Amino acid sequence: MSFTNVFRSIASRPRSSTKGPLDADEAPITSPIATQVARFSSQQASPRTSLSPARSSPVPRSPAPTSAPITSKDFSFLLRPEIYHQLSPLSIPPPFRNPSRQPAPETPISELLSHGHFRAAAIAAVQELTGSPVAATTAAAHPPVEPTDHARVFELLYTRLACLCLIDATSLAAQESKALEDLNSAFYLDPLSGAHLVPWELRVLGVRLQAIGFGDPRRAVMSYYELAREARAQIVQAGKAHDHSAAELWKHRLSELGIKVAGALIEMDDLAGAAEHLATLGDGHQPFKVDGDGQKRLAMSRALLWLHLGDVEAARRCVRGKDGEGESTSERIVDALADMADGEYESALKKWQVLKGSMEENGVHDEMVGVNLAVCLLYTGNMPEARDVLESLVDAGQTSHTLLFNLSTMYELCTDRHKSLKVKLAERVASKPPSQQGWEKTNADFKL
Repeated sequence: MSFTNVFRSIASRPRSSTKGPLDADEAPITSPIATQVARFSSQQASPRTSLSPARSSPVPRSPAPTSAPITSKDFSFLLRPEIYHQLSPLSIPPPFRNPSRQPAPETPISELLSHGHFRAAAIAAVQELTGSPVAATTAAAHPPVEPTDHARVFELLYTRLACLCLIDATSLAAQESKALEDLNSAFYLDPLSGAHLVPWELRVLGVRLQAIGFGDPRRAVMSYYELAREARAQIVQAGKAHDHSAAELWKHRLSELGIKVAGALIEMDDLAGAAEHLATLGDGHQPFKVDGDGQKRLAMSRALLWLHLGDVEAARRCVRGKDGEGESTSERIVDALADMADGEYESALKKWQVLKGSMEENGVHDEMVGVNLAVCLLYTGNMPEARDVLESLVDAGQTSHTLLFNLSTMYELCTDRHKSLKVKLAERVASKPPSQQGWEKTNADFKL
């Protein structure tokens, strides 16, 4: 992630020492299975019946069973063709629309995803969901899904929504996610075990998309807290069962929800609330602290959010190592970003150059470091060098939106013939072999 992408009322009394759903403790929690199953038996309706102002019970849900839940629920309301939008090819540059470079219609979804053909995967997922293939070969590769096969339905729906986000069609994903309606409805619970039938990843993705689709940003914060209650219950249950791997998984999910709440507050322009919330996370003393690399990644996420809020010292504290430890890569990255935030581009340039050299000595070629190095070169009056750095990254096979957008901007600053340079850049990227990071690009990536 480049620096250019990163930088786009607190009460007077001290914060009370209370625990919220984003804080995990070791206190026992009564399993809510019986309560939920009883509630389910009195609410055998689709999720549409749960859209009243009265929210579903905030009691944490029981842990998932060891085997997949068995249900015969009918999810045909998610298979209606009118839910899903047509994806226009006009947003794709001509070099990517070349039929010889496009995957065959009968290509399996798993192969489409592994080769970065996210737009084609989104289309194939809808063909299976709605049972609308255009040819016999396509029908064989993407057979219609059964309305009672909830696992496959939700897998395809997650593929569809995630791929739409990856191809910069988040607004369409937000509209399509509204078909799920209230994911906290008892309709989505298994009638026997009380376990949730919707995969965790889809539930988390659905929170933000539905907040956008329904035009209610506060909905995201409330929904994240409801998921956090469930995560706390799962941590306790895993602890009782001495299942360390499950406990770590749910601790990691709980920590990520804390980061997402801060992001949702920032999207609501509640910067003071986001700062107050971030201050309660990651002090290293919570019983839900994630171990190992997971904690380092979450610390970096917190640091980037602090940089977005303009508090560079808080960002540095998030990644600062213990006394006696060497300066970590994360600490060096945040330190350079903080210098850029303060307008100290000469100082940041030197730090990026040193970091780039040390990483390349270890065989690591990091795109983010290269892009930020180019930005510093631009701001210090070295535009030709900055352009060379970005073009070398493209030649090395890097093709992220951040890199292409910054290079296209560099073309605009260098010459009036920038359109032809952008078209040639699109042809260069389209000629590269597909990768899991995403092959097909949009006009917006090249500022066309």
